[in-house]
Amino acid sequence: MSKSTSLLRPLPLVPLLFMTGATLLTPSVANAQAQPAAPAAPAPSWQQGRSSEQASSPLHPFAIHVTGKAAKDLPVDKLKVPAGFKVEVWAEGLPGGRSMALGSKGTVFVGGRQIKDVYAVVERGGKREVKIILKGLDTPNGIVFSNGTLYVAERHRITRYDGIEDRLDNAPDAKIVIDNLDPNKQPGHFWKFLGLGPDKKLYFNIGAPGNIVMPSYMEASIMRVDPNKGVLETVALGVRNSVGFDWHPKTKQLWFTNHARDWMGEDSPNDTLHRVTKTGVNFGYPFCHQGDTLDPEFGKNRSCSEFTPPALKLGAHVAPIGMRFYNGKMFPAEYQNNIFIALRGSWNRTVKQGYNVTRVIIDEKGNAKMEPFLEGFLVDPKADPPMWGRPADVMVMRDGSLLVSDDHNGIIYRVSYKK
Repeated sequence: MSKSTSLLRPLPLVPLLFMTGATLLTPSVANAQAQPAAPAAPAPSWQQGRSSEQASSPLHPFAIHVTGKAAKDLPVDKLKVPAGFKVEVWAEGLPGGRSMALGSKGTVFVGGRQIKDVYAVVERGGKREVKIILKGLDTPNGIVFSNGTLYVAERHRITRYDGIEDRLDNAPDAKIVIDNLDPNKQPGHFWKFLGLGPDKKLYFNIGAPGNIVMPSYMEASIMRVDPNKGVLETVALGVRNSVGFDWHPKTKQLWFTNHARDWMGEDSPNDTLHRVTKTGVNFGYPFCHQGDTLDPEFGKNRSCSEFTPPALKLGAHVAPIGMRFYNGKMFPAEYQNNIFIALRGSWNRTVKQGYNVTRVIIDEKGNAKMEPFLEGFLVDPKADPPMWGRPADVMVMRDGSLLVSDDHNGIIYRVSYKK
C-alpha cells in the first residue's frame, strides 16, 4: 500500500442536519415534529352521546360511599311505606352491597358492582353478623344460590362455590361455569345480574359497552348458560343494560328492567320494563328506544316496528335495578304476583326522579301499571346530590317480608306488614 493511500481513512459519521428557517434539526427531532399528536384519551363511557351543546353540562353520575355509612347517621325515619307496612334497618356494614340471594339455611349473600368482595349476613346469638366470604373478585355483582351452591357472576366469568353455606369462614375453591364473557374488556355496563330460571339455567345480562354505541354480537343482550354443560345461549337482544329480572310465578315468562340511553333529553327516553315471550326477541337498542323513539344516529333508515316494545315505561333516567315478583304470604293478597322494582334514581336529568321502590301491578292480560311503594330517599330533586340513599335490589324472604339493599350506604332495609 502506498503512503498516499494509507492516509485515506474513513471519516467519522456526523449527524445530517436539516435547516428550517434559523433552526437546525437533527433527523430524530425532525421526525418527532412530523409525527401527529397522540390521540386524546377517550371520554368516559357515560359521556358518550353528548352533543356539543351538552359538553359543559354539570350532570354526572353519583359515587357511592365506598366505606358505607352507619344507619344512625342517616335519616332512616324519613322512609315511608303504605299504611300497615313497616320499614326498618335489617343489616348495615356492607359497603357497595347490591344484589342479594337467599341461602337454604337463611344466609343472605350479597354482591355488588363497585366492590371486589361477596358478603354473607348470618344470624348468631340473636344478632345479625356481616362477614366477607369471598375477596378480590372482579365486579361480583350477580349472585344466585341453588341446592347448596352459590353462583357468582363477575365481569368476565361465572363461577360456583359448592357447599359454601357450611364453609362461610373457609370458602371452597371456585369452579368455573363459563369464562371469557368480556373478551373486549368493554368500558361500560360490564357488571352482571344473575338469575336461575325455571329451566334451571343461569340467566345474565351483558350490557352495551357504552351509552350509545353499536354492540358486538354478545353485548346488549340477555344470555343463559346450562351450569352443568357450559353451553351459552342468547335469550334476548337489543337490551342496553338490564341489571334485574325475574320470572312470573304463573306464566313462567321472564320479565326484566332496562336502562335507556342518556343525553337524549330530560324526559326521553324512558327506562323500561320488558317481558320475553320468545327466545331471541329484539327490544331495539341501539336503533329504537322505549319502543317508539328512534335514535338520532343509529335509528336512521330503521323503524321501531321492527322491534318488540316494552311492557311498561318507568320514567326517564330513573335507573331500575333489581326486581322481584312478590310470592310471599305476609303482604295483603292484592300484592301477590306484583313486581317490586328498585329505582336507583336519575342523574342525567336536571330535576331528579326515582330513588324509590316501585310496585308494578300486572293484570291477566299482561297490562302493567305502577305506583310508589317505598319512598323517602330523595331529599331535593334539584340538589347535587339529591338523595341520601339509593335502592338497588329487592328480595322476598321466607317469612314474606321484603329486603331492600342500598348500595350507596351499604345498608339493607326490611319491609314487613302487620294487619
